[in-house]
Amino acid sequence: MDPILSNIRLVTFDLDGTLVDSVPDLAVAVAAALTDLDLAPPEEAIVRDWVGNGSLTLMERALTFALGTAPAKEQLDWAHRGFLTHYGRDPSSRTCLYPGVLACLEGLRERGFLLALVTNKPFAFIAPILEGFGLTDTFSLCLGGDSLPQKKPDPAPLLHVAAHFRVPPARCLMVGDSRHDIAAGRAAGFRTLAVPYGYNHGEPVRASGPDAVVDSLSQLV
Repeated sequence: MDPILSNIRLVTFDLDGTLVDSVPDLAVAVAAALTDLDLAPPEEAIVRDWVGNGSLTLMERALTFALGTAPAKEQLDWAHRGFLTHYGRDPSSRTCLYPGVLACLEGLRERGFLLALVTNKPFAFIAPILEGFGLTDTFSLCLGGDSLPQKKPDPAPLLHVAAHFRVPPARCLMVGDSRHDIAAGRAAGFRTLAVPYGYNHGEPVRASGPDAVVDSLSQLV
């Protein structure tokens, strides 16, 4: 096992950009929501830099890009509802697991680690994505961006997970792809591990100062 797991009992994972590449499905839903408003959709590569702070912020960035100015609240609310509708119809057909994810999750479970999922994605979309990859029973607890009043980079979701399992934060590891994951983990007192291939607003995640970085999650086990 990787030394980062020494004395760790609970491993908490981010979802988008860490376990799955969901941008293709997110970009389709963003495009559809903007098209409903007679606005030009962005290219998928642009959407990739907008992911990570929840669906409302995603659509705020998309509208600002399309309009060239910050949207009115009513316009944002309408676009966000449209995005949720379109994404809810098909949240996973273009989404794929990153290499090494299955080996990592299976290996950690075999070794008796507690596994949890903490994402800023709305909770309703977690189950369909996990089900599509046969991961329904992999995580003992899943939190979405709307499960609590706070979401990452606030440490509250991670502290909630640690308290739920009665595991001290010092024996918990946060695994993510962005500065928000690393900031949340650090503030919660978790050890932090980053993957460099995900969504971090175009910035190298190493600059966020994680305790370790692995090119593939399979390196953990």
